[in-house]
Amino acid sequence: MRWRIAIIVSAAIAISYLDRQTLPVAVKAISRDIPLSNEMFSTLQSAFLFAYAFMYAGGGKIVDRLGTRRGLTVIMVFWSVACASHALATGFAMLMISRFLLGMGEGGGFPAATRAVSEWFPTGERATAMGIINAGTAVGAVAAPPLIALILGFANWRWIFLASGALGLLWVAWWRRAPEAPLTNSQASQGDSNATQRFPWARLMLIRETWGLVTAKFLSDAAWYFYLFWLPKYLYDARGFDIKSVGLFAWMPHVAAGIGCLVGGTLSSYLVSRHFSVGFARKFALGASAVLMPAAILVPHVQVTWAIAIFCVAYFGQQSWSTLVMVLPADLFPQSVVGSVAGLVGFGGAVGGIVFGQLAGYLLDHGFGYSTVFQIAGSLHVVAFAIILIAVPVVLPLKLSLHSNYEVAS
Repeated sequence: MRWRIAIIVSAAIAISYLDRQTLPVAVKAISRDIPLSNEMFSTLQSAFLFAYAFMYAGGGKIVDRLGTRRGLTVIMVFWSVACASHALATGFAMLMISRFLLGMGEGGGFPAATRAVSEWFPTGERATAMGIINAGTAVGAVAAPPLIALILGFANWRWIFLASGALGLLWVAWWRRAPEAPLTNSQASQGDSNATQRFPWARLMLIRETWGLVTAKFLSDAAWYFYLFWLPKYLYDARGFDIKSVGLFAWMPHVAAGIGCLVGGTLSSYLVSRHFSVGFARKFALGASAVLMPAAILVPHVQVTWAIAIFCVAYFGQQSWSTLVMVLPADLFPQSVVGSVAGLVGFGGAVGGIVFGQLAGYLLDHGFGYSTVFQIAGSLHVVAFAIILIAVPVVLPLKLSLHSNYEVAS
Protein backbone atom coordinates (compact mmCIF):
# COMPACT_ATOMS: atom_id res chain seq x y z
CA MET A 1 0.00 0.00 0.00
CA ARG A 2 2.79 2.46 0.84
CA TRP A 3 4.27 2.16 -2.66
CA ARG A 4 0.84 2.90 -4.10
CA ILE A 5 0.80 6.09 -2.02
CA ALA A 6 4.22 7.01 -3.43
CA ILE A 7 2.87 6.63 -6.98
CA ILE A 8 -0.24 8.72 -6.25
CA VAL A 9 1.82 11.53 -4.72
CA SER A 10 4.28 11.26 -7.61
CA ALA A 11 1.36 11.84 -9.98
CA ALA A 12 0.53 15.07 -8.12
CA ILE A 13 4.10 16.26 -8.51
CA ALA A 14 3.94 15.34 -12.21
CA ILE A 15 0.88 17.53 -12.64
CA SER A 16 2.57 20.39 -10.80
CA TYR A 17 5.52 20.29 -13.20
CA LEU A 18 3.22 20.05 -16.20
CA ASP A 19 1.41 23.15 -14.91
CA ARG A 20 4.56 25.18 -14.33
CA GLN A 21 6.02 24.22 -17.73
CA THR A 22 2.97 25.44 -19.63
CA LEU A 23 4.18 29.05 -19.76
CA PRO A 24 7.86 28.42 -20.69
CA VAL A 25 6.99 25.95 -23.45
CA ALA A 26 4.09 27.98 -24.85
CA VAL A 27 5.80 31.37 -24.44
CA LYS A 28 6.34 31.81 -28.19
CA ALA A 29 2.63 31.30 -28.91
CA ILE A 30 1.58 33.48 -25.96
CA SER A 31 3.93 36.27 -27.11
CA ARG A 32 1.91 36.70 -30.30
CA ASP A 33 -0.98 37.95 -28.15
CA ILE A 34 0.95 39.28 -25.14
CA PRO A 35 4.46 40.53 -26.10
CA LEU A 36 7.12 39.46 -23.55
CA SER A 37 10.74 40.62 -23.27
CA ASN A 38 13.41 38.59 -21.42
CA GLU A 39 12.96 40.71 -18.30
CA MET A 40 9.16 40.40 -18.49
CA PHE A 41 9.55 36.64 -18.85
CA SER A 42 11.82 36.65 -15.78
CA THR A 43 9.23 38.70 -13.90
CA LEU A 44 6.52 36.15 -14.65
CA GLN A 45 8.72 33.36 -13.32
CA SER A 46 9.59 35.46 -10.28
CA ALA A 47 5.89 36.07 -9.58
CA PHE A 48 5.42 32.31 -9.53
CA LEU A 49 8.49 31.70 -7.39
CA PHE A 50 7.76 34.55 -4.96
CA ALA A 51 4.38 33.07 -4.09
CA TYR A 52 5.83 29.56 -4.28
CA ALA A 53 8.55 30.48 -1.79
CA PHE A 54 6.22 31.81 0.89
CA MET A 55 3.59 29.14 0.38
CA TYR A 56 6.25 26.42 0.39
CA ALA A 57 6.89 27.46 3.98
CA GLY A 58 3.20 28.19 4.65
CA GLY A 59 2.12 25.02 2.88
CA GLY A 60 4.34 23.02 5.20
CA LYS A 61 2.53 24.52 8.18
CA ILE A 62 -0.85 23.84 6.55
CA VAL A 63 0.03 20.20 5.99
CA ASP A 64 1.30 19.82 9.58
CA ARG A 65 -1.99 21.28 10.86
CA LEU A 66 -4.50 19.64 8.50
CA GLY A 67 -2.64 16.39 7.93
CA THR A 68 -1.32 15.11 4.62
CA ARG A 69 -4.66 13.92 3.24
CA ARG A 70 -6.74 17.06 3.76
CA GLY A 71 -3.84 19.44 3.28
CA LEU A 72 -2.88 18.06 -0.13
CA THR A 73 -6.52 18.09 -1.24
CA VAL A 74 -6.86 21.82 -0.48
CA ILE A 75 -3.52 22.59 -2.10
CA MET A 76 -4.27 20.68 -5.30
CA VAL A 77 -7.72 22.20 -5.85
CA PHE A 78 -6.31 25.70 -5.43
CA TRP A 79 -3.42 25.31 -7.85
CA SER A 80 -5.56 23.57 -10.48
CA VAL A 81 -8.01 26.48 -10.56
CA ALA A 82 -5.08 28.92 -10.62
CA CYS A 83 -3.57 27.12 -13.61
CA ALA A 84 -6.84 27.28 -15.52
CA SER A 85 -7.08 31.02 -14.80
CA HIS A 86 -4.15 31.70 -17.18
CA ALA A 87 -6.62 31.13 -20.03
CA LEU A 88 -8.42 34.36 -19.08
CA ALA A 89 -5.32 36.57 -19.37
CA THR A 90 -5.50 39.41 -21.89
CA GLY A 91 -2.34 41.25 -20.84
CA PHE A 92 0.91 40.96 -18.91
CA ALA A 93 -0.63 41.97 -15.56
CA MET A 94 -3.34 39.30 -15.68
CA LEU A 95 -0.78 36.70 -16.72
CA MET A 96 1.39 37.68 -13.75
CA ILE A 97 -1.54 37.40 -11.30
CA SER A 98 -2.34 33.91 -12.56
CA ARG A 99 1.31 32.95 -12.27
CA PHE A 100 1.39 34.26 -8.70
CA LEU A 101 -1.71 32.25 -7.76
CA LEU A 102 -0.26 29.10 -9.31
CA GLY A 103 2.86 29.54 -7.19
CA MET A 104 0.71 29.92 -4.06
CA GLY A 105 -1.01 26.62 -4.76
CA GLU A 106 2.01 24.59 -5.79
CA GLY A 107 4.04 25.73 -2.80
CA GLY A 108 2.55 23.06 -0.57
CA GLY A 109 3.18 20.11 -2.87
CA PHE A 110 6.64 19.02 -1.82
CA PRO A 111 6.17 19.62 1.95
CA ALA A 112 3.12 17.33 1.72
CA ALA A 113 5.20 14.78 -0.19
CA THR A 114 7.96 14.86 2.42
CA ARG A 115 5.43 14.41 5.20
CA ALA A 116 3.81 11.50 3.34
CA VAL A 117 7.23 9.82 3.12
CA SER A 118 7.79 10.26 6.86
CA GLU A 119 4.34 8.80 7.61
CA TRP A 120 4.43 5.78 5.33
CA PHE A 121 8.08 4.72 4.99
CA PRO A 122 10.84 3.54 7.35
CA THR A 123 14.24 5.22 7.18
CA GLY A 124 15.79 2.59 4.91
CA GLU A 125 13.10 3.07 2.24
CA ARG A 126 12.59 6.84 2.40
CA ALA A 127 15.17 7.82 -0.22
CA THR A 128 13.72 5.33 -2.70
CA ALA A 129 10.19 6.56 -1.98
CA MET A 130 11.25 10.19 -2.39
CA GLY A 131 12.98 9.21 -5.63
CA ILE A 132 9.71 7.79 -6.98
CA ILE A 133 7.80 10.89 -5.89
CA ASN A 134 10.45 13.26 -7.24
CA ALA A 135 10.42 11.37 -10.55
CA GLY A 136 6.97 12.88 -11.02
CA THR A 137 8.77 16.14 -11.84
CA ALA A 138 10.22 14.46 -14.90
CA VAL A 139 6.95 12.86 -15.97
CA GLY A 140 5.18 16.22 -15.96
CA ALA A 141 8.03 18.04 -17.63
CA VAL A 142 8.46 15.33 -20.28
CA ALA A 143 4.76 15.42 -21.07
CA ALA A 144 4.65 19.21 -21.36
CA PRO A 145 6.48 19.94 -24.67
CA PRO A 146 4.78 17.31 -26.89
CA LEU A 147 1.40 17.80 -25.21
CA ILE A 148 1.55 21.56 -25.64
CA ALA A 149 2.70 21.21 -29.24
CA LEU A 150 -0.23 18.84 -29.86
CA ILE A 151 -2.79 21.22 -28.34
CA LEU A 152 -1.35 24.16 -30.29
CA GLY A 153 -1.81 22.14 -33.46
CA PHE A 154 -5.60 22.15 -32.91
CA ALA A 155 -6.39 25.10 -30.64
CA ASN A 156 -4.92 28.30 -29.24
CA TRP A 157 -2.64 28.53 -26.19
CA ARG A 158 -5.49 29.17 -23.72
CA TRP A 159 -6.65 25.55 -23.98
CA ILE A 160 -3.28 24.41 -22.63
CA PHE A 161 -4.05 25.93 -19.23
CA LEU A 162 -7.65 24.71 -19.16
CA ALA A 163 -6.56 21.13 -19.88
CA SER A 164 -3.84 21.23 -17.21
CA GLY A 165 -6.24 22.59 -14.58
CA ALA A 166 -8.82 19.90 -15.35
CA LEU A 167 -6.18 17.19 -14.95
CA GLY A 168 -5.41 18.42 -11.43
CA LEU A 169 -9.05 18.23 -10.38
CA LEU A 170 -9.27 14.65 -11.66
CA TRP A 171 -6.27 13.79 -9.48
CA VAL A 172 -8.09 15.08 -6.39
CA ALA A 173 -10.83 12.47 -6.89
CA TRP A 174 -8.13 9.76 -7.05
CA TRP A 175 -6.38 11.06 -3.93
CA ARG A 176 -9.59 11.14 -1.88
CA ARG A 177 -9.93 7.39 -2.42
CA ALA A 178 -6.46 6.71 -0.93
CA PRO A 179 -6.30 5.39 2.67
CA GLU A 180 -5.15 7.34 5.70
CA ALA A 181 -1.55 6.81 6.81
CA PRO A 182 -1.07 4.18 9.54
CA LEU A 183 0.14 5.29 12.98
CA THR A 184 3.41 3.48 13.62
CA ASN A 185 4.82 2.72 17.04
CA SER A 186 7.56 5.30 16.60
CA GLN A 187 5.02 7.94 15.63
CA ALA A 188 2.86 7.04 18.60
CA SER A 189 5.81 7.42 20.95
CA GLN A 190 6.72 10.73 19.37
CA GLY A 191 3.17 11.90 19.82
CA ASP A 192 3.55 12.28 23.57
CA SER A 193 6.54 14.58 23.36
CA ASN A 194 6.62 16.14 19.88
CA ALA A 195 3.23 16.06 18.20
CA THR A 196 1.67 18.18 20.91
CA GLN A 197 4.38 20.85 20.56
CA ARG A 198 4.07 23.42 17.79
CA PHE A 199 7.52 24.70 16.93
CA PRO A 200 7.48 28.25 15.55
CA TRP A 201 9.53 28.99 12.45
CA ALA A 202 11.79 31.28 14.48
CA ARG A 203 12.74 28.31 16.65
CA LEU A 204 13.32 26.00 13.72
CA MET A 205 15.44 28.57 11.90
CA LEU A 206 17.86 28.75 14.85
CA ILE A 207 18.84 25.13 14.24
CA ARG A 208 22.07 24.73 12.27
CA GLU A 209 20.78 21.83 10.20
CA THR A 210 17.75 23.87 9.09
CA TRP A 211 19.87 26.78 7.93
CA GLY A 212 22.31 24.47 6.20
CA LEU A 213 19.57 22.78 4.18
CA VAL A 214 17.86 26.10 3.40
CA THR A 215 21.10 27.65 2.14
CA ALA A 216 22.07 24.59 0.09
CA LYS A 217 18.60 24.52 -1.48
CA PHE A 218 18.84 28.26 -2.21
CA LEU A 219 21.99 27.68 -4.28
CA SER A 220 21.06 24.44 -6.03
CA ASP A 221 17.52 25.50 -6.93
CA ALA A 222 18.83 28.79 -8.30
CA ALA A 223 20.45 26.69 -11.01
CA TRP A 224 17.53 24.25 -11.30
CA TYR A 225 14.84 26.85 -11.89
CA PHE A 226 17.03 28.51 -14.48
CA TYR A 227 17.36 25.21 -16.37
CA LEU A 228 13.68 24.40 -15.91
CA PHE A 229 12.20 27.73 -16.98
CA TRP A 230 14.82 28.86 -19.50
CA LEU A 231 15.57 25.66 -21.44
CA PRO A 232 12.77 26.18 -24.01
CA LYS A 233 13.60 29.88 -24.31
CA TYR A 234 17.30 29.15 -24.70
CA LEU A 235 16.49 26.74 -27.53
CA TYR A 236 14.25 29.38 -29.14
CA ASP A 237 16.68 32.28 -28.76
CA ALA A 238 20.16 30.77 -29.02
CA ARG A 239 19.59 27.65 -31.12
CA GLY A 240 16.82 28.79 -33.49
CA PHE A 241 14.27 26.13 -32.48
CA ASP A 242 10.57 26.48 -33.26
CA ILE A 243 7.71 25.04 -31.17
CA LYS A 244 7.80 21.71 -33.03
CA SER A 245 11.55 21.33 -32.49
CA VAL A 246 11.16 22.11 -28.79
CA GLY A 247 8.40 19.51 -28.62
CA LEU A 248 10.72 16.96 -30.23
CA PHE A 249 13.81 17.56 -28.09
CA ALA A 250 13.06 19.46 -24.87
CA TRP A 251 11.58 16.38 -23.17
CA MET A 252 14.90 14.51 -23.26
CA PRO A 253 16.59 16.24 -20.29
CA HIS A 254 13.47 15.64 -18.23
CA VAL A 255 13.67 11.89 -18.89
CA ALA A 256 17.23 12.05 -17.57
CA ALA A 257 15.90 13.97 -14.56
CA GLY A 258 13.42 11.21 -13.80
CA ILE A 259 16.16 8.59 -14.01
CA GLY A 260 18.26 10.76 -11.70
CA CYS A 261 15.48 10.81 -9.10
CA LEU A 262 15.31 7.02 -9.07
CA VAL A 263 19.08 6.46 -9.17
CA GLY A 264 19.87 8.93 -6.39
CA GLY A 265 17.19 7.60 -4.08
CA THR A 266 17.88 3.95 -4.86
CA LEU A 267 21.64 4.36 -4.44
CA SER A 268 21.19 5.89 -1.00
CA SER A 269 18.71 3.21 0.10
CA TYR A 270 21.03 0.49 -1.24
CA LEU A 271 23.93 1.82 0.81
CA VAL A 272 21.74 1.83 3.93
CA SER A 273 20.70 -1.78 3.21
CA ARG A 274 24.42 -2.67 2.98
CA HIS A 275 24.83 -1.36 6.55
CA PHE A 276 26.44 1.95 5.72
CA SER A 277 25.27 4.76 7.96
CA VAL A 278 22.37 6.92 6.80
CA GLY A 279 24.68 9.94 6.86
CA PHE A 280 27.24 8.31 4.57
CA ALA A 281 24.53 7.01 2.22
CA ARG A 282 22.90 10.42 1.85
CA LYS A 283 26.14 12.40 1.50
CA PHE A 284 27.78 9.98 -0.92
CA ALA A 285 24.79 10.22 -3.26
CA LEU A 286 24.67 14.01 -2.85
CA GLY A 287 28.36 14.36 -3.66
CA ALA A 288 28.12 12.10 -6.69
CA SER A 289 25.24 14.23 -7.96
CA ALA A 290 26.98 17.56 -7.34
CA VAL A 291 30.13 16.67 -9.31
CA LEU A 292 28.05 16.27 -12.49
CA MET A 293 26.68 19.80 -12.47
CA PRO A 294 29.69 21.87 -13.71
CA ALA A 295 29.26 20.19 -17.11
CA ALA A 296 26.54 22.79 -17.77
CA ILE A 297 29.24 25.43 -18.21
CA LEU A 298 29.98 23.90 -21.63
CA VAL A 299 26.42 24.26 -23.01
CA PRO A 300 26.92 27.51 -25.01
CA HIS A 301 30.22 26.30 -26.49
CA VAL A 302 29.22 23.01 -28.14
CA GLN A 303 26.99 21.89 -30.99
CA VAL A 304 23.28 21.66 -30.23
CA THR A 305 23.33 17.85 -30.03
CA TRP A 306 26.00 17.96 -27.35
CA ALA A 307 24.18 20.82 -25.61
CA ILE A 308 21.07 18.65 -25.27
CA ALA A 309 23.26 15.81 -23.96
CA ILE A 310 24.82 18.10 -21.35
CA PHE A 311 21.38 19.30 -20.30
CA CYS A 312 20.50 15.64 -19.77
CA VAL A 313 23.54 15.21 -17.50
CA ALA A 314 22.67 18.37 -15.55
CA TYR A 315 19.02 17.40 -15.14
CA PHE A 316 20.05 13.89 -14.02
CA GLY A 317 22.43 15.27 -11.41
CA GLN A 318 20.04 17.95 -10.18
CA GLN A 319 17.11 15.64 -9.56
CA SER A 320 19.28 12.98 -7.97
CA TRP A 321 20.52 15.78 -5.70
CA SER A 322 17.03 17.12 -5.01
CA THR A 323 15.73 13.70 -3.97
CA LEU A 324 18.37 13.45 -1.25
CA VAL A 325 18.02 17.03 -0.02
CA MET A 326 14.25 16.70 0.38
CA VAL A 327 14.48 13.41 2.31
CA LEU A 328 16.90 14.86 4.88
CA PRO A 329 14.19 16.71 6.87
CA ALA A 330 12.46 13.35 7.41
CA ASP A 331 15.79 11.85 8.55
CA LEU A 332 16.62 14.67 10.95
CA PHE A 333 13.41 16.12 12.39
CA PRO A 334 10.38 14.79 14.34
CA GLN A 335 7.31 14.07 12.23
CA SER A 336 5.39 16.90 13.88
CA VAL A 337 7.67 19.48 12.20
CA VAL A 338 8.80 17.65 9.04
CA GLY A 339 6.34 19.57 6.85
CA SER A 340 7.42 22.88 8.35
CA VAL A 341 11.14 22.19 7.88
CA ALA A 342 10.59 20.92 4.34
CA GLY A 343 8.62 24.10 3.69
CA LEU A 344 11.49 26.29 4.89
CA VAL A 345 13.95 24.35 2.75
CA GLY A 346 11.72 24.78 -0.29
CA PHE A 347 11.31 28.46 0.56
CA GLY A 348 15.07 28.85 0.31
CA GLY A 349 15.08 27.07 -3.05
CA ALA A 350 12.34 29.24 -4.51
CA VAL A 351 14.06 32.44 -3.35
CA GLY A 352 17.22 31.21 -5.04
CA GLY A 353 15.21 30.72 -8.22
CA ILE A 354 13.86 34.28 -7.99
CA VAL A 355 17.28 35.85 -7.43
CA PHE A 356 19.05 33.95 -10.17
CA GLY A 357 16.12 34.19 -12.60
CA GLN A 358 16.10 37.98 -12.31
CA LEU A 359 19.88 38.05 -12.62
CA ALA A 360 19.72 35.89 -15.75
CA GLY A 361 17.11 38.14 -17.36
CA TYR A 362 19.18 41.24 -16.58
CA LEU A 363 22.43 39.74 -17.87
CA LEU A 364 20.82 38.53 -21.10
CA ASP A 365 19.12 41.85 -21.80
CA HIS A 366 22.36 43.78 -21.11
CA GLY A 367 24.72 41.95 -23.46
CA PHE A 368 26.41 39.40 -21.20
CA GLY A 369 25.06 36.35 -23.04
CA TYR A 370 24.26 32.81 -22.01
CA SER A 371 27.91 31.87 -21.43
CA THR A 372 28.13 34.00 -18.27
CA VAL A 373 24.82 32.68 -16.97
CA PHE A 374 25.82 29.04 -17.45
CA GLN A 375 29.18 29.63 -15.76
CA ILE A 376 27.39 30.77 -12.63
CA ALA A 377 24.72 28.07 -12.74
CA GLY A 378 27.24 25.28 -13.24
CA SER A 379 29.12 26.07 -10.02
CA LEU A 380 26.27 26.37 -7.52
CA HIS A 381 25.72 22.70 -6.59
CA VAL A 382 29.35 22.19 -5.63
CA VAL A 383 29.16 25.10 -3.19
CA ALA A 384 25.83 23.79 -1.86
CA PHE A 385 27.35 20.36 -1.16
CA ALA A 386 30.18 21.95 0.84
CA ILE A 387 27.59 23.77 2.95
CA ILE A 388 25.74 20.53 3.72
CA LEU A 389 28.96 18.86 4.83
CA ILE A 390 29.57 21.71 7.27
CA ALA A 391 26.00 22.25 8.53
CA VAL A 392 24.92 18.59 8.81
CA PRO A 393 27.95 16.77 10.26
CA VAL A 394 25.86 13.72 11.22
CA VAL A 395 22.48 12.49 9.97
CA LEU A 396 20.63 11.30 13.05
CA PRO A 397 17.22 12.24 14.52
CA LEU A 398 17.24 15.49 16.47
CA LYS A 399 15.52 15.79 19.83
CA LEU A 400 13.81 19.16 19.85
CA SER A 401 12.48 21.10 22.81
CA LEU A 402 10.80 24.48 22.93
CA HIS A 403 12.60 25.28 26.16
CA SER A 404 16.13 23.94 25.64
CA ASN A 405 18.78 23.37 23.02
CA TYR A 406 18.25 20.52 20.59
CA GLU A 407 20.47 17.46 20.56
CA VAL A 408 21.11 14.50 18.30
CA ALA A 409 19.42 11.30 19.42
CA SER A 410 21.84 8.56 20.37
